[in-house]
Amino acid sequence: MANLKRVLFVCVENSNRSQMAEAFAKIYGQDLIEANSSGSRPSGRVNPKAIEAMSELGYDLSVHHSKGLDAFNGTQVDVAVTMGCGDECPMVLAKERIDWKIPDPRDMSPEEFRAVRDLIGSKVKSLVEGLLADA
Repeated sequence: MANLKRVLFVCVENSNRSQMAEAFAKIYGQDLIEANSSGSRPSGRVNPKAIEAMSELGYDLSVHHSKGLDAFNGTQVDVAVTMGCGDECPMVLAKERIDWKIPDPRDMSPEEFRAVRDLIGSKVKSLVEGLLADA
């Protein structure tokens, strides 16, 4: 599809925030957004708390895998979004770079984790709406 928008979400471990952001972009962007996520120091797994939080919304995050940023070096994307963790992705060729100040929910209570999930969902929805409006 010629107007397919490509978005990459980046955090440190690629186990919580960026994984949920990728999921929301797939939910809201349907087949008009190509969403991926990665980490500068991937944990190698998706946090079970993130899997549970997304399953509450009907999304199966257990099919996702923690990926390293190296897999996307040289990749052209429309938007690269870092999750407020100080990560940079200089080898990713992004037309636009955004940094969201989102706390790491890894050690939060389930209620706090859900609040971060919902914040990510809201930010991703706005991002996707803006990308699709520009298409």
